[in-house]
Amino acid sequence: MSPPDSLAAARARIAPAYDAGLFRDSGHAVSDALADHLAESLSGEGPVLNWNAPADNIAAATAALRGEPVGSNDEVADRVRGLVGEILKRGQNLHSPRYIGHQVPASVPIAGLFDAVGSVTNQPMAIYEMGPFASAAEEACVAALGEKLGFDAGSFAGFVTHGGSLANTTCLLTARNVLFKKCWEEGVPRSGPQPVLVAHGESHYCIARSAGLLGLGTRNVIKAELNDRRQIDPSALDETLTRLRAEGVPIVAVAAGACATPIGAFDDLNAVADVCEKHGVWMHVDAAHGGAAAFSPTHKHLLDGVERADSVIWDAHKMLFVPALCAFVFYKNREHRFEAFRQDAPYLFDPSDPGLAEHDSGMKTLECTKRAAALGLWGTWATFGEQLFTDLVDVTFALTRSLYEKLNAAADFEPLNDPQCNIVAFRYVPACLRDANDATLGRFQQDLRRDLVRSGRFYIVPTAKDGVPALRCTVMNPLTTEAHLDELLNELRTRGRALSERR
Repeated sequence: MSPPDSLAAARARIAPAYDAGLFRDSGHAVSDALADHLAESLSGEGPVLNWNAPADNIAAATAALRGEPVGSNDEVADRVRGLVGEILKRGQNLHSPRYIGHQVPASVPIAGLFDAVGSVTNQPMAIYEMGPFASAAEEACVAALGEKLGFDAGSFAGFVTHGGSLANTTCLLTARNVLFKKCWEEGVPRSGPQPVLVAHGESHYCIARSAGLLGLGTRNVIKAELNDRRQIDPSALDETLTRLRAEGVPIVAVAAGACATPIGAFDDLNAVADVCEKHGVWMHVDAAHGGAAAFSPTHKHLLDGVERADSVIWDAHKMLFVPALCAFVFYKNREHRFEAFRQDAPYLFDPSDPGLAEHDSGMKTLECTKRAAALGLWGTWATFGEQLFTDLVDVTFALTRSLYEKLNAAADFEPLNDPQCNIVAFRYVPACLRDANDATLGRFQQDLRRDLVRSGRFYIVPTAKDGVPALRCTVMNPLTTEAHLDELLNELRTRGRALSERR
């Protein structure tokens, strides 16, 4: 045991880290730095991606860990300000209107303040008692979003988890456990044909990863045949399920997309539901990106039939524009909410007050400790109202339509999909490459993107169609304008010419 004087000295060293006044001073410093950063980013000034080689960033981060600690409040505030500045000057600036890349939004800044409340007060949510209002905010959002999807109030269930990959895995785990009643306790049956999962042919890689985690095996994921719009072909799906049933193959689920990642294709969910109901198969919908269309009178038809799915996921940290991570899981049948995990933990869950178990998220999610992930969405919704989400969807979808039309009208660009949402894939094909083979054309797209991204002028991402590399934009900043899109095309032309001359 440490002597009393050593403990006293330790407590004296700890005390400043918990000083409310120090937090206030440092908080003001951080708030000012972030406000300045947002003002610069939103204006479009400065680079989108502050490119540094990984080794350089690691060296900078390591050097900070080796710095001498500081003591006074002013010194701490200055140190915090400097460290935040280092993060910002070496980071990705999603709030730049020239960020048109991944499906990660320029989040509503105020949402981050509500997230910060959960972080500072540290209210993990395995049980209601540890995060009572965070749990309440989550349940309120679950109810409101589930009804937006068309589920009947009181009949469905849901919760928040850490990301769409974990959300998809949890839903498919539930489907597996419902199909095999003793699977949680005894494992996947080893006799008879191996169970399969049927998924959209371009589903997110986490679907195949889920199959591996669930003991099904990634080779037992059957890719559903797609039509020319890269949606599940319902007739082909019917034939696939008919064949599997005839062969006695257990079908864990059909995983549809709303929308699938590569080009944002929304499956015809009513048609998929008809086939699943015909064969008695669990229907799952990955609506991580497209769920937000439910807020838009103009676009909610894309989700027609989603309310017929047995499970749905929806990432608020995509098209609801809140910080990552905040992913929602929904079950049409409320009875399925505890099917994924069937374990006892008497040190957490109080048998003397069984009514609280309904509000203990640890019984429903893989996580025990879980951050108060819904506070950002709850606070944004309560502050601005749901019209904000409608506007965010409508503006970004419309802007993507405009980008598609610009690409379609340009002789040197080739759009690869007619966008249903805010995702469009394309290639830049200058005259000198019109007769190029696929390998040459694909490598050109990859080199062009690398040059563009590392310049800091724009941020877009790679994709491929029919195995040939291409470019992809997701409009995730509502402050991007038509002028920015014109600038993007011209920037690609300029860099493409320079790249061609170097070849």
